[in-house]
Order: sequence, then structure tokens, then C-alpha cells
Amino acid sequence: MTETPNSNAALGRTELPELDRVAAATMWGAYRAANPGAAAAAPEYSVENFGDSVELADELLALVTHGPKRATAALVEEFAEEGELLPRIGSHWIACDGRGRPVVVIRSTELRVGPFDSVDEAFAYDEGEDDRSLESWRREHRRYWERTRAAVGRDFTPEHEVVFERFSVVWPPEFAD
Repeated sequence: MTETPNSNAALGRTELPELDRVAAATMWGAYRAANPGAAAAAPEYSVENFGDSVELADELLALVTHGPKRATAALVEEFAEEGELLPRIGSHWIACDGRGRPVVVIRSTELRVGPFDSVDEAFAYDEGEDDRSLESWRREHRRYWERTRAAVGRDFTPEHEVVFERFSVVWPPEFAD
């Protein structure tokens, strides 16, 4: 594989391993047993990482488990490419660390789809990354999506539709909001 200047290897980042879906199912079962109403209202869940490298997945997950991160953003186009439906309010996902191990169950509390440039200061702050400013959000997300889109032979533009998602951590109890 050729390393482009924007590839994870060229940036000194480690590719993500397969997700431990068996352990994620076990975590979901524990959450479902403790929270049958919430689980029944949205019984489907996804298993995912934040970011696109071991290092970024661990960094962003730490902001969820021990920091201020209660929002995330993803391109609508990426959901389509992966054959996944867009999240909905009340839906759950299990966030894994950089080794693919499940760490927390997250529940979507607010969703909005809009162009990249429609992000506001409050959302940038809730995402909890860098200095939490709108300027850094735009700079770092643009850099990220330019890199990840280039890695699949596509361009990123500010006209791309973004899923702006706020969430709460609901499991395990030691990390729950």
C-alpha cells in the first residue's frame, strides 16, 4: 500500500483493529438488563470507534470517559458508504477503545443534519476537543475529513452534510452521566 501524505501510516498513526463484537454484545446485555425501558425503546445498537486510528480512538474516548466530550460529528456520506442508517434520538452505540474493546454505551440525545459550515459555538464546545472553540473545531474537523476522504479517493468540501450528534453516556455506571 502506498503511503500518501495524509494516510495514517504517513502520520505515524496505527490502523484500527477489528471491533470485539462479542464483548460489545455482552456489554449491551448488561445495559439492557439494567435499563430495560431504554433498551426496548431503541433495541438496535452499533459498535464503533471515535476517529480512524488507535491513537485518535483512545484520545477521543478518554474525552468521553474522563472529560467534557458529549457531542460528535460524522459525514452523512460515511454512513451511506458503510451501509449504516443515520442515528436517531434514543439510539445507542457502543464506543470501543483503540484495541477494539467496548468501553461505554452512548445514547443519542440530539441530532441535526446540516452542512459543515453550519456548526455553531455551542456544538464545538460540547464536542470537547482541543480548546473547544468554533475556530479549532472547523480547523481540526476540516483537516480530519480532508485526510479521511482522500484516503478513500474522495474530496471533502464545506458543502458536505454532517450529522451533528449530542449524546449521554449511559453505561457502565462508573462512566454514566
